Amino acid sequence: MSLDDLNREQKRQLRKMGALDEQGQPARVARQAPARSGDDRVGPVQYLHEVGDEMRKVAWPKWPEIRRMSLIVLATVVLYTAYVGGLDSLFGVLSGWLYSSK
Repeated sequence: MSLDDLNREQKRQLRKMGALDEQGQPARVARQAPARSGDDRVGPVQYLHEVGDEMRKVAWPKWPEIRRMSLIVLATVVLYTAYVGGLDSLFGVLSGWLYSSK
């Protein structure tokens, strides 16, 4: 796609973003590498302290909520397992009937 394929609004938007200069030609701007400073890294002890601080802020669920959610998950797993098992046996019977040699 060339610049000739763009309409005025698209060129105006590209100019606003800095991709085109005032003459409508592509603006060649060298990309700058992101500045990386070694100050961003922390040591293992400070990391563990920060993790502990964040874990204290977590709203942990109470035992009744854990029990209720666990029962919901267990019931869902049992139902889906029964559903998939039923479909498996149904397709097994159907494929046995289809491919039976008589």
